[in-house]
Amino acid sequence: MQKFLAQCALAAIAVLSSQAALARVNVDIGIGIPVAPVYVEPAPVYAPAPVYAPQPVYAPQPVYVQPQPVVVAPGYYEDDWRARKWQEKQWREQRKWERQQWKHRHRDDDD
Repeated sequence: MQKFLAQCALAAIAVLSSQAALARVNVDIGIGIPVAPVYVEPAPVYAPAPVYAPQPVYAPQPVYVQPQPVVVAPGYYEDDWRARKWQEKQWREQRKWERQQWKHRHRDDDD
């Protein structure tokens, strides 16, 4: 019996000494999983009502009526170089007269 008690004491010393030798910092991460599996049905997703395009309306093509030709009598065209020269001369004289009038009206505006 003493032999048995000695073996038990030796085993207890071995177990307790191994606990002291294994002293370390333990970091555990736990993920919570319920004991009994519980299924939660997802919320229903309602899609909007479909929108249908209206039926196409087919109309006949528009009718094209070609206009009647217009007859223009030959007229006077100012394609003459003399007429252009005369118009330029009249324009220059008009501009010269306008400048003289402006100077005459604004000569006393310097005060």
